Amino acid sequence: MAVGGVGSSLLLMSGVVVTVGLCRRLARRRLRSRPLLFAFLVEMFSTFQICACTNELSLLGNVEPKPHTALTLTYGFTVLHGLSLAGSTCNPCGTLQPMWGGGTSPRMGGLKIAAQFVAAVLARVFMHFIWSLEMAEPHLGALSHGCSSPMQTTEMQAFCIELLFSVVFQLAVLQAESVNPKYRVHLIALLITMLVYAGGNLTGAIFNPALAFSLHADCFYDKFLSYSLVYWLAPCLGTILVVFIWDEIFPRKS
Repeated sequence: MAVGGVGSSLLLMSGVVVTVGLCRRLARRRLRSRPLLFAFLVEMFSTFQICACTNELSLLGNVEPKPHTALTLTYGFTVLHGLSLAGSTCNPCGTLQPMWGGGTSPRMGGLKIAAQFVAAVLARVFMHFIWSLEMAEPHLGALSHGCSSPMQTTEMQAFCIELLFSVVFQLAVLQAESVNPKYRVHLIALLITMLVYAGGNLTGAIFNPALAFSLHADCFYDKFLSYSLVYWLAPCLGTILVVFIWDEIFPRKS
């Protein structure tokens, strides 16, 4: 793949980030008096950014040198998302955790999870439209792949990997709450990059149900039970386990 192809993808993702930033700012200015609609739209815009950018990044996995380029882009855009999407979880598991612990009402949590899945669908539709135009080298033939089969191991092993990664990630997020935000975003980005390196070739290392659906909707359609168990149930069970560990085994010090 030519460097120019990578440049066009970076330009597209930068445009998505800028547009989402403007939408979030507009929502803050106009919808503060309507908290439910505000929360829904901000979470939807934020999740759209992550899903759209990750869909585009998925096309760059074979850029040389491998896997250094893909991991560098993963780290860089994770930092960018962390800095530009402050206050949003963009992950149903991240929303489920405070719901289960009583920090968020079921109504608000359900609204945010709905926004995340709406954004996942919109991001997929938007990116597939962009790819259909085939204006950049990475987009050539991108729609002909169908289900890309991210699971390259047994269902049981994939389930355990996504469960473990969800536990590690959610525990790290909780533990990093006391870290200075300008350092925290880099620590979380480094962790995500390490998890992608460790398990990306086995399951994709997604541990985000909305993102998994946006990336692999065709696979959910072909093998709904298998993919829902691995990419929806496993991360959610990991989140519940984290709540139990955090609140019962290692209770917070007052």
